[in-house]
Amino acid sequence: MEMTNLRFTMKKVLLLLLLVSSTTFAQSKGDAKTLLSEVSQKVKGYDNIAIDFKYVLENLEENIKQETRGDVKMQGDKYKLNILGITRIFDGSKLYSISPEDEEVTISSESAEDENSITPSKMLSFYEDGFTYEMDIVQKVKGRKIQYVKLVPIDSNSEIKYILLGIDAQTKHIYNLIEIGKNGTKTTLTVNSFKTNEPISKTLFTFDESKYVDYYINTLD
Repeated sequence: MEMTNLRFTMKKVLLLLLLVSSTTFAQSKGDAKTLLSEVSQKVKGYDNIAIDFKYVLENLEENIKQETRGDVKMQGDKYKLNILGITRIFDGSKLYSISPEDEEVTISSESAEDENSITPSKMLSFYEDGFTYEMDIVQKVKGRKIQYVKLVPIDSNSEIKYILLGIDAQTKHIYNLIEIGKNGTKTTLTVNSFKTNEPISKTLFTFDESKYVDYYINTLD
């Protein structure tokens, strides 16, 4: 996969993960708005978040199906994401993309104004302001009642056609998230585990250049 496509995929993964981690069950549009505000404050109160997930990307017209697993740890604006053999570390000011296969580290800057900047607060705000939402179908999945909520981007230029968020009606836990793109691409994210406030290393979001002395360091800024 080319680096540009890899960056786009990882950005989408983070967006979907944060969307999953910040949403709860709602009976109506009004209730959803209120609950989103409450959950936003709750998520912001976590010291850190750790998610393990399964990620599937499909495009039948182009005969593409990509399935992978990954994990991400987040604390404030900082994160460490592992997916597709690449590790991305954002320390709050610099983004480090580490590719063992290519023996290369790409270093770039991210700012609050940068559209590529991924932070929980930004994604929560994006979710509340960027979509209209309504209740959708109910399905029985492995004995569980899954209620889907349909989200449609307000921006007509969005690459997303709509999103279906599947929620276990009994536990109010996220079952899955399905994103349908205008280009026919279907992205499904299933959260295997969601943990908060776990002990983490003080250096988790720190890039240690001494570990990559044989790597090519590509600094974009």
